[in-house]
Amino acid sequence: MRIGIVGAGIGGLVAAAALQSDNHDVRVYERRDDAGSIGAGLTLFGNAFAALDAIGLGDLVRSVSSTAIGRLRSGQRQPSGRWLISLPPSETPSVRSLHRADLHRALVQHLMPGTLHLSHAARVSADGAPVVRADGGEDHFDLVIAADGIRSDARARWGLDRGLRYAGYTAWRGVTTSTGHLSDEAGETWDQGARFGIVPLPDDRVYWFATYQTPPGGTDLDAVATLRQLFGTWHAPIAELLDATDPETILRHDIYDLARFPNSFRHGRGVLLGDAAHAMTPDLGQGAGQAIEDAATLTLLLRGVQPHNLNRILHRFDRIRRPRTRGLWRQSRLTGRVAQTTNPLATALRDVALRATPSSLLAGAMTRVQQWEVPPVEANADR
Repeated sequence: MRIGIVGAGIGGLVAAAALQSDNHDVRVYERRDDAGSIGAGLTLFGNAFAALDAIGLGDLVRSVSSTAIGRLRSGQRQPSGRWLISLPPSETPSVRSLHRADLHRALVQHLMPGTLHLSHAARVSADGAPVVRADGGEDHFDLVIAADGIRSDARARWGLDRGLRYAGYTAWRGVTTSTGHLSDEAGETWDQGARFGIVPLPDDRVYWFATYQTPPGGTDLDAVATLRQLFGTWHAPIAELLDATDPETILRHDIYDLARFPNSFRHGRGVLLGDAAHAMTPDLGQGAGQAIEDAATLTLLLRGVQPHNLNRILHRFDRIRRPRTRGLWRQSRLTGRVAQTTNPLATALRDVALRATPSSLLAGAMTRVQQWEVPPVEANADR
């Protein structure tokens, strides 16, 4: 089949690479002039790699990622450094860390030459026809995949948009050039309306993120100075990590998710994928993982399918993916509310509850979130 993909984020590129490996004719449109040039670190859990392995991309992503976080003590701490709950390496679920730019680069290099079209502000057809308009022309496909992010133009044009919600907090993200400040501990530190997370990356780097409850739309004259003011007295190595990061590379984003979940992920011969379908807060670390699950599920469902059966396949994709992602969307929002609470009593009760939680219970909950299964293939002679 001929398939058009709008958006060259993680979900769009994974879908393109997997579909191309299955001999589909794929064309990817990206409005930016350098796909993957913006970003910091991310973590991918076992569910993402189960999906990647199912479509033959697992080893490619492993080659640019690290298992270092799985060898460290991790969990939640207080600003003093006292552990609220922690997991020893033996109980840590499967997780790998990597830099977004490295992942994008690996996926782009995996594509056939001429697949990716940068600086193309593509638009889907409002009626769901498999047509993409870009640079004054039209491209016709059998299927259009909209992977154009949280502010998806396709979601709006297909009548599936139900608005965005500000989660109440802003996030800063950065990457240092050395792990020299990192000991044998990682994870997150939680306070009242504020968090700081530390993740080791390949090649002696550290990815860190910070969140703070604040109105949207703020800016920094000096990001390190702002973060030093908010987190400079917290336990080591937080101040050292901030000082070791180039202020010009620090990203600041207000955190949004979908205000309400779409009634469908598909419209005609078009389908939403990744944040365009189910943008959630980053509180479970499943945004990229769910985009990968989407791409793998769709790729597997399309194997051997003829274009005249696409409606049935897209219906199956919607039936499989919406319940899974809706549950994680809700769970991410709830986790963010608990983690970012500004109420002193609620903060104290949260911390007491975390200290009383057995680490095995936390590990089990994390493992359940990371379960993904290959979609069953329907028996049909005329696929």
